[in-house]
Amino acid sequence: MRSHDARHHLGKLLGDDEIERIVSSEADIGAILRFEAALATAQSIHAMIPVDAALAIGKACDEFDADATKLRDQTAIDGVVVPALVAQLKSCLSQDIQRFVHVGATSQDAIDTSLMLRLKQIALVYGRRLDDLLSQLAIVCGDHGHKPVMARTRMRDAKSITLKDRLVGWQQPLQRLRQQLGSLQDTGFLLQLGGPVGTFGTSDKNERNVASTLAELLHLCLPERPWHTARWPVVEIANWMSTLTGCLGKLGQDVLIMSQDSISDVRLEGAGSSSSMPHKQNPVKGEVLVALADYNATLVGGMHRALMAENERSGSMWTLEWLILPEMTVATGCSLRTAVELLKDADLSRPASAVSVPSGGREQPVSGGR
Repeated sequence: MRSHDARHHLGKLLGDDEIERIVSSEADIGAILRFEAALATAQSIHAMIPVDAALAIGKACDEFDADATKLRDQTAIDGVVVPALVAQLKSCLSQDIQRFVHVGATSQDAIDTSLMLRLKQIALVYGRRLDDLLSQLAIVCGDHGHKPVMARTRMRDAKSITLKDRLVGWQQPLQRLRQQLGSLQDTGFLLQLGGPVGTFGTSDKNERNVASTLAELLHLCLPERPWHTARWPVVEIANWMSTLTGCLGKLGQDVLIMSQDSISDVRLEGAGSSSSMPHKQNPVKGEVLVALADYNATLVGGMHRALMAENERSGSMWTLEWLILPEMTVATGCSLRTAVELLKDADLSRPASAVSVPSGGREQPVSGGR
């Protein structure tokens, strides 16, 4: 997984420092080493390798300092980082211990498990921010939900509603997504241990026991069978991220309309300035939410391509995931952070717009409910 350059001038606007640390190369290497140490421990528990070998491997993983330049250069040749990383790790061990490193595993096992370990960590960040966002929505609803606003259907004035009516339309999908995230945290982050061709543990009971113990050690779920080319676990997470950013984009789009000068249902504090029109306050955070929703909606289609990974391992579809998924995680984190900031910036204390009442003393009816 790769990350944005936080030094770029767009880094704070469209990036996310906390998520970028988790998807960084350094975090990936750390998670792969965690996998290798836990694999050795699980195999020693089930007498596949000596206990002293597992202890030595675990110690080496804890103390390991990778040569990042050599890893990068060799990855350009191998297409994956694991062969070079395992070779460097073995060089830290005695010859009689080296043969017990990475036993029965393949590069995909290490890389996919690293991915799941880090996605699970990212999910905790998302959950915390989503809880904060829902709390902010509840505060706004409690303080200002009674205020009348104009409902608009097909971008035309329709009839009077309360602000709460609109906020509920934002809240309900986010509450559902929060529940789905809880389910993902319980069962959606899967261990990968399939061996060279994805058959590890499918017929050998002892190998299955190793996989079960390894899942427990890493706090991941044990799948029914390895998922080397059954990429639905990753796509399911990508779908959740795209749905979330889409819902936040809807929130942002509504706020953009509500904050228009001609409507003024909401005033945005700390909005962006213009280089040529000092009187303007640009609704930057709302615009960012819409852009990030469009971005993830575009990327998630590429993740669906991974579902067509061929045979027992696909290099091209797997590589496609490495390009797309980190971008989606950062965009999702940025979207959640921006939505919380937007609600905190929203000033709803001013009078809200009301439905214009024609001379007959009744609201203008809307023909056909269109």
